[in-house]
Amino acid sequence: MNTLGNQRPTRTEEFKLEGGKVLDKIKELIHQGNIRRITIKNEEGKTLIEIPLTIGLVGAALLPVFAAVGALAAVASRMVVSVEKLEED
Repeated sequence: MNTLGNQRPTRTEEFKLEGGKVLDKIKELIHQGNIRRITIKNEEGKTLIEIPLTIGLVGAALLPVFAAVGALAAVASRMVVSVEKLEED
């Protein structure tokens, strides 16, 4: 568990996914809420994209994020999605 200054503590989860399933998982995670940051890495652990999510980031603001994730998923067979979540009160 991490704490970021005076903010609520966070925890990190990782998911190993096939390229075609990454975009669906990202959409599912964003829909759940309480996500602070999503990082997509290749199998070797190199960060491909880091997506900071702020409160109120919804709808059309997420279209570029989905496009970038879709492009990455098209070229990579397996990826690791690391999710930093805010701890529940």
